[in-house]
Amino acid sequence: MMTVLAVAAGGAIGAVGRYALTGWAERLLSAWLGGGPPYGTLAVNVIGSFLLGVLVETLALSLSVAPEFRALLVIGVLGGFTTFSAFSLDTVLLIERGELGRAAFYVLLSVALSVGSLFAGLRLMRLVLS
Repeated sequence: MMTVLAVAAGGAIGAVGRYALTGWAERLLSAWLGGGPPYGTLAVNVIGSFLLGVLVETLALSLSVAPEFRALLVIGVLGGFTTFSAFSLDTVLLIERGELGRAAFYVLLSVALSVGSLFAGLRLMRLVLS
């Protein structure tokens, strides 16, 4: 039960962080670089992935922490901040194990199915609500 509470607390922190950073980065990068991709989301995904790499390696090599604290940080805070960081970690682990084909398949499948699922959800609700 403590792990669930740790994840919930961390998720709240991460989600608020994502909200704040997305808006700030969107305004800053759009003003600096002009129109383009959703800079705020891109920034959150890149920063979250970097932080997950730093955190996972630090926890693996330097720090011994309670499982609840690890869950709070990795699953809660960074999971609430961006689930893209978890996707990035899964991909890197496959690559580091030498499973390049599986990694490439995972990346392509994840992007295609996720984008496709979003379109499907939009279409479904447009049909239901119109």
